[in-house]
Amino acid sequence: MKLDRIMWGIVLLFIGSVLLLENFNVIEFYWGSVWRFWPIFLIIAGVNILFSKSKSQVGGYISIGVLVVMLGVLFYRGTQVPQSEKEKNFSMEFDNDDDGGDVKMQSFDLPFDDAAGKKTVLNISGGGTSYTLEGETDSLFTAAVKNKGAAFSLMNNLQDSLRTVTFKMNNKKNWNMGEGGNDVNIHLNTKPIWEMHLNMGAGEINFDLSPYQVREFNFDGGAAALDIKFGDILPIADVRIKTGVADVKLSVPTNSGCRITTKSGLSSKDFEGFIKLKDGIYETSNYSTSTKKIFISLNGGLSNFEVKRY
Repeated sequence: MKLDRIMWGIVLLFIGSVLLLENFNVIEFYWGSVWRFWPIFLIIAGVNILFSKSKSQVGGYISIGVLVVMLGVLFYRGTQVPQSEKEKNFSMEFDNDDDGGDVKMQSFDLPFDDAAGKKTVLNISGGGTSYTLEGETDSLFTAAVKNKGAAFSLMNNLQDSLRTVTFKMNNKKNWNMGEGGNDVNIHLNTKPIWEMHLNMGAGEINFDLSPYQVREFNFDGGAAALDIKFGDILPIADVRIKTGVADVKLSVPTNSGCRITTKSGLSSKDFEGFIKLKDGIYETSNYSTSTKKIFISLNGGLSNFEVKRY
């Protein structure tokens, strides 16, 4: 019995079923309520480690049973309406207007100037949000935000030739991934060399970074969905992904040599076009000969990692 595959399949079935029931308005699931119970996945991973080596059928049944019970607890907690949500729904009922009630629009525009030098650090934080990179802009950074109960802020700091741009959610208590929730559309300038740091609990990220000079891309989050496309403009790019329960899809150009280093517990891995050197290390066939290289570090618990070449 391939215990890891069975347990990963049960987790995916649980998440998919919850999302499907939400889409059909059968249940309302509050992801923010369950995220504070993330240590449950440490318990699941520990039970799996205890019984996976013994290859005992009884041990396998125990591991699966613990997983099902824990997911049942998460489902129960996730369907309970938080007190803060009750109060927010009450205000929505009476404060609704022609502009969408609690739904607010924000826009940010940071002009581009040569004083920033060649390198710009971009920090993005805030969960329960869908972030989309819409394309290029003549400004340094622009963002159009549709938010529900949460406000975002933009800070700009210039020291010597290094500019740091920080875009964050101010009130994390109002995370909302449902209809009318938080949606952020971002535009970036292609001239700077970017170092990106994204930090969130739950959320979605869809970035096509192929036209940009991205030297570093760092993501640290929990229950997230990432779809990131990288380019080959710079000779070296470092990509570091650290997740809890996430669906991570990365696209890298065939012209670049690529090395993947993984540290994952029960995660699923699909690295098409890569050669496995040893446990946790994969390379493309042109890694040693290519003048451009991408280094990818993947660290996750119960995640799905997919890296493809284009």
